[in-house]
Amino acid sequence: MSEPKRVKSKINRASREERTIHLKKSEGTASLYEWVHSLVFAVAVVVIVLTFFLRLVDVSGTSMLQTLKSEDKVIVTNFFYTPQHKDIVVISHGAEYSKPLIKRVIAVEGDKLDIDFDTETVKVNGEVLKEDYIQGHTKDEQGEIPKVIPKGKVFVMGDNRTVSLDSRSSEIGLIDVKDIIGKAQVVVFPFNHIKFVG
Repeated sequence: MSEPKRVKSKINRASREERTIHLKKSEGTASLYEWVHSLVFAVAVVVIVLTFFLRLVDVSGTSMLQTLKSEDKVIVTNFFYTPQHKDIVVISHGAEYSKPLIKRVIAVEGDKLDIDFDTETVKVNGEVLKEDYIQGHTKDEQGEIPKVIPKGKVFVMGDNRTVSLDSRSSEIGLIDVKDIIGKAQVVVFPFNHIKFVG
């Protein structure tokens, strides 16, 4: 092979190697970009889900025994949620109580409510509630208990009725629906207590 052809061949080979190296660098950059893009997208989805659809709430205290125990971690949903009878809900605060609460919905707006503290029976719209989830005694906490639940309000009580601070007390009172953070759906921790709640 003549000298000019040999030189030209070397130049072509070098040019091809440069293009190959450049191509590999481009592929590596593109791959890194796609990985970062996927990670950012996944984080954004998690943030949106946790902000608008799900929350993880820690249970504190014994007012919901035996259904929920202190230090249970509960998933709460709040997307287009409307309180229903017997739902367990997380509430931002009570009438004169600034801490979050977790209680069970007993009556919703328009319901006729009657609590007989002598027999410890709760009637909603004339029917005695079957409350196999309660513990303790349904005591009179000297709060105002309306005969009919006003619009936009719910009446809540804890399952552990003896110790629960709830709508029976003026400190908590009726709960405004807009102060309900969401409905408790499932206990996810501790692992030996994982269960759906309701």
